[in-house]
Amino acid sequence: MIYNITPVPKPRMTQRDRWAKRKPVLNYLAFKDECKLKGVTIPECNYHVIFVIPMPKSWSNKKRAEMKGRPHQQRPDKDNLEKGLLDAIFDEDCRVWDGRATKIWGETGQIIINEIEVTQ
Repeated sequence: MIYNITPVPKPRMTQRDRWAKRKPVLNYLAFKDECKLKGVTIPECNYHVIFVIPMPKSWSNKKRAEMKGRPHQQRPDKDNLEKGLLDAIFDEDCRVWDGRATKIWGETGQIIINEIEVTQ
Protein backbone atom coordinates (compact mmCIF):
# COMPACT_ATOMS: atom_id res chain seq x y z
CA MET A 1 0.00 0.00 0.00
CA ILE A 2 1.19 3.50 -0.83
CA TYR A 3 -0.02 6.41 1.27
CA ASN A 4 0.72 9.98 0.19
CA ILE A 5 1.53 11.19 3.67
CA THR A 6 4.78 12.95 4.59
CA PRO A 7 6.38 10.91 7.38
CA VAL A 8 6.76 12.64 10.76
CA PRO A 9 8.91 11.29 13.61
CA LYS A 10 7.51 10.82 17.10
CA PRO A 11 8.64 13.87 19.14
CA ARG A 12 9.86 13.65 22.69
CA MET A 13 6.87 14.99 24.61
CA THR A 14 6.66 16.55 28.06
CA GLN A 15 3.81 17.40 30.44
CA ARG A 16 4.00 21.01 29.24
CA ASP A 17 3.01 19.91 25.70
CA ARG A 18 -0.54 19.38 26.95
CA TRP A 19 -1.18 23.13 27.06
CA ALA A 20 1.80 24.77 25.29
CA LYS A 21 1.90 22.91 21.99
CA ARG A 22 5.28 23.06 20.26
CA LYS A 23 5.52 22.90 16.45
CA PRO A 24 6.93 19.31 16.39
CA VAL A 25 4.04 18.16 18.60
CA LEU A 26 1.43 19.88 16.42
CA ASN A 27 3.01 18.37 13.28
CA TYR A 28 2.91 14.91 14.84
CA LEU A 29 -0.72 15.27 15.95
CA ALA A 30 -1.68 16.34 12.41
CA PHE A 31 0.23 13.31 11.08
CA LYS A 32 -1.70 10.98 13.42
CA ASP A 33 -5.01 12.48 12.26
CA GLU A 34 -4.04 12.10 8.60
CA CYS A 35 -3.05 8.43 9.13
CA LYS A 36 -6.43 7.71 10.72
CA LEU A 37 -8.29 9.66 8.02
CA LYS A 38 -6.57 7.76 5.20
CA GLY A 39 -7.01 4.40 6.93
CA VAL A 40 -3.35 3.46 7.21
CA THR A 41 -2.94 -0.13 8.38
CA ILE A 42 0.10 -2.25 9.09
CA PRO A 43 0.37 -5.96 9.90
CA GLU A 44 1.54 -7.03 13.35
CA CYS A 45 4.48 -8.92 11.84
CA ASN A 46 6.47 -9.39 8.64
CA TYR A 47 6.16 -5.87 7.26
CA HIS A 48 8.55 -3.55 5.46
CA VAL A 49 7.78 0.15 5.73
CA ILE A 50 9.54 2.52 3.32
CA PHE A 51 9.49 6.15 4.40
CA VAL A 52 9.94 8.45 1.40
CA ILE A 53 11.33 11.76 2.67
CA PRO A 54 10.71 14.75 0.38
CA MET A 55 13.81 16.43 -1.04
CA PRO A 56 14.38 20.10 -0.13
CA LYS A 57 13.08 22.58 -2.71
CA SER A 58 16.47 24.33 -2.62
CA TRP A 59 18.19 21.36 -4.30
CA SER A 60 19.07 21.70 -7.99
CA ASN A 61 17.35 19.48 -10.57
CA LYS A 62 20.65 17.65 -11.07
CA LYS A 63 20.97 16.83 -7.37
CA ARG A 64 17.28 15.86 -7.15
CA ALA A 65 17.67 13.41 -10.05
CA GLU A 66 20.83 12.01 -8.46
CA MET A 67 19.31 11.52 -4.99
CA LYS A 68 15.82 10.21 -5.90
CA GLY A 69 15.40 6.74 -4.39
CA ARG A 70 18.77 6.89 -2.61
CA PRO A 71 19.15 6.18 1.13
CA HIS A 72 18.20 9.05 3.45
CA GLN A 73 21.09 9.13 5.91
CA GLN A 74 20.30 12.06 8.17
CA ARG A 75 17.67 13.09 10.69
CA PRO A 76 14.97 12.09 11.42
CA ASP A 77 16.07 8.62 12.53
CA LYS A 78 14.24 5.66 11.02
CA ASP A 79 13.33 4.27 14.44
CA ASN A 80 11.61 7.55 15.39
CA LEU A 81 9.69 7.50 12.09
CA GLU A 82 8.62 3.90 12.70
CA LYS A 83 7.65 4.67 16.29
CA GLY A 84 5.58 7.64 15.12
CA LEU A 85 3.76 5.51 12.56
CA LEU A 86 3.07 2.63 14.95
CA ASP A 87 1.83 4.98 17.68
CA ALA A 88 -0.43 6.72 15.14
CA ILE A 89 -2.01 3.43 14.01
CA PHE A 90 -2.18 1.29 17.16
CA ASP A 91 -3.50 2.18 20.60
CA GLU A 92 -1.18 -0.49 21.98
CA ASP A 93 1.69 -1.18 19.60
CA CYS A 94 3.13 -3.86 21.90
CA ARG A 95 1.40 -6.39 19.60
CA VAL A 96 3.84 -5.57 16.79
CA TRP A 97 6.74 -7.99 17.07
CA ASP A 98 8.52 -8.07 13.71
CA GLY A 99 9.10 -5.49 11.02
CA ARG A 100 11.58 -3.56 8.96
CA ALA A 101 11.88 0.14 8.16
CA THR A 102 13.79 1.96 5.41
CA LYS A 103 13.99 5.65 4.54
CA ILE A 104 14.81 7.05 1.12
CA TRP A 105 14.69 10.37 -0.73
CA GLY A 106 11.77 11.16 -3.04
CA GLU A 107 9.93 14.00 -4.76
CA THR A 108 7.01 13.88 -2.34
CA GLY A 109 6.51 12.37 1.10
CA GLN A 110 5.06 8.87 1.10
CA ILE A 111 4.70 5.84 3.32
CA ILE A 112 4.90 2.52 1.49
CA ILE A 113 3.88 -0.59 3.44
CA ASN A 114 4.70 -4.05 2.07
CA GLU A 115 3.91 -7.36 3.68
CA ILE A 116 6.87 -9.75 3.60
CA GLU A 117 6.14 -13.37 2.81
CA VAL A 118 8.01 -15.73 5.12
CA THR A 119 8.93 -19.18 3.92
CA GLN A 120 9.76 -22.01 6.28
